[in-house]
This record gives sequence, structure tokens and C-alpha cells, in this order.
Amino acid sequence: MNLSEKISATAASLPESKQQEVLDFVEYLKLKTEKEESSNWNSFSITSAMRGMENEDSTYAVSDLKETY
Repeated sequence: MNLSEKISATAASLPESKQQEVLDFVEYLKLKTEKEESSNWNSFSITSAMRGMENEDSTYAVSDLKETY
């Protein structure tokens, strides 16, 4: 019996209200995992896009700002 089957069998032995809690938790974990993966990808994308720019001279100075907050 693989892990998915064990989870399913164990959840099936619970009362229906507890099965709903298990489902809610699994959906939460899925959403959390997707969010983490998206965050990791976004960080990687920005890092890749900016690679090599850290040593470039800035073409703008503070005096070029028209508005400050």
C-alpha cells in the first residue's frame, strides 16, 4: 500500500465531519505549496533578469528626482 492509499484508507475510517477537516487541510497544503513554488519562481526570474547589472554604473542621480516622499 503506497502513501496515498494509506492516507485515503485512514481518512475513510474517520467520521464524515473529520473527513471534511482532512480535506480542508489537504487543500490548504496544496495551496501553500503552489504559493511557495510561485514565490520561488518569481525570485529566480528577477534574479536571472537582473544578473550582471549589480556592477553597472547608475545613469541617474538623486538630483534627477522630481518628487520625493
